[in-house]
Amino acid sequence: MTDSTDAPLVLARTEGALGRLTLNRPQAINALDQEMIALLTRALDEWRDDSDVQIVMIDGAGERGMCAGGDVRALHAQIVSGHADQALEFFRAEYALNAMIAEYPKPVVSIADGITMGGGIGLSGHAAIRIVTERSKLAMPETRIGFTPDVGGTWLLGRAPGRFGEYFGLTGSTMSGADAVLLGFADHFVPSDRLDALREALAHRADPTGPSEIVLLFDETPEPSALPASRGWIDDAFSADTVVEIVERLRASTEPDAAAAADLLESLAPTGITVTLDAVREARAMGGLREALEGEYRRVLWFVDEHPDLVEGIRAQLVDKDRNPRWDPPTLAELAPDAGAAARSYVPARPLF
Repeated sequence: MTDSTDAPLVLARTEGALGRLTLNRPQAINALDQEMIALLTRALDEWRDDSDVQIVMIDGAGERGMCAGGDVRALHAQIVSGHADQALEFFRAEYALNAMIAEYPKPVVSIADGITMGGGIGLSGHAAIRIVTERSKLAMPETRIGFTPDVGGTWLLGRAPGRFGEYFGLTGSTMSGADAVLLGFADHFVPSDRLDALREALAHRADPTGPSEIVLLFDETPEPSALPASRGWIDDAFSADTVVEIVERLRASTEPDAAAAADLLESLAPTGITVTLDAVREARAMGGLREALEGEYRRVLWFVDEHPDLVEGIRAQLVDKDRNPRWDPPTLAELAPDAGAAARSYVPARPLF
């Protein structure tokens, strides 16, 4: 249960009424592996009926971030070595943990301080009380490796105002703390220099004030998000029916940022962004997180079992680091029209729930 530093990968302890879970792999920005997911799940199971634990907090060790995401290098190794079954079990365990956090009978407080992306959003974004800071950098960057958002990210993206969900899902762009509050990925903005005092108050405040009211004592109004100024061109372009039409509308826009978004989309895996568009829009119409996780699970296992872009994207970005992925197909014009439907309807070897 340790990393190379011989320290526990998850620090689970109680402080007063607070059960604290700290991801403890700071040299990897607390990237999640299967053991960490098991440790988090075990602690939550143990505290579920522990009357001494009234609130649970999830945060990350180190100064760089709460969690940079899942350990995709390990995922790459599993797939290329012929052990895709291990990848399946990783995703099943991770998504079950995401659902557990969302449905937990006690308030879960997440502190998404610093980099919080991918799998980190799965831990932070479904908590009852979600905190960001001036250092927060949130994203669902899966399309950057030829993949698609998961860990319930499509559920959050589908509920963002306007078409910001499609924009952030397809481009993998980064949100500030203020952006995250605006988009529904967070609830409160607390300056990082007040986090220790907040933790102390949640652990030891003796009056009957609930955790939400305690957090409000530390909450501040951040500098306004710049996103509303971009909503016009984003809503116009990302409401189009297909990725090809989105790119066409971006090219027709007079906004400089629209042209940059078009350039980015044309550099990403055509399959990944097409599947992502379909996933965000399907999740928008769903009734709950579990349903969205099941939709993501089908798509994710389709990439693991059936399509080469995930392995290629990880290779290019994180293994060989040549930043020159060879997508299949390489352009949107060559993409089969049913790519989104094929991933949506895939039947994994084992059900999620």
